[in-house]
Amino acid sequence: MTLKVEVVHALPRHEKIVSVVLPEGATVQDALLKTGMNFDPRFLGVFGEPVTPDTKLSDGDRVEVYRPLRLDPKEARRRRAKR
Repeated sequence: MTLKVEVVHALPRHEKIVSVVLPEGATVQDALLKTGMNFDPRFLGVFGEPVTPDTKLSDGDRVEVYRPLRLDPKEARRRRAKR
């Protein structure tokens, strides 16, 4: 059996979406390696839930590669409040 998975990388002005077919038992890392995308293991998710590269995938999963935040949301709120 094979798994059809979508891999999405959020970029500043657009997103890169790649569909891949993997063997059953494939992991997040397998999907990312197949797409050739660079990734930081601290910023991965499946349907918005944080995961690690060794997380097993299911058919239809959406693997998400996130960008690191430029500014901590609490700090951004503090700066806005000062203004």
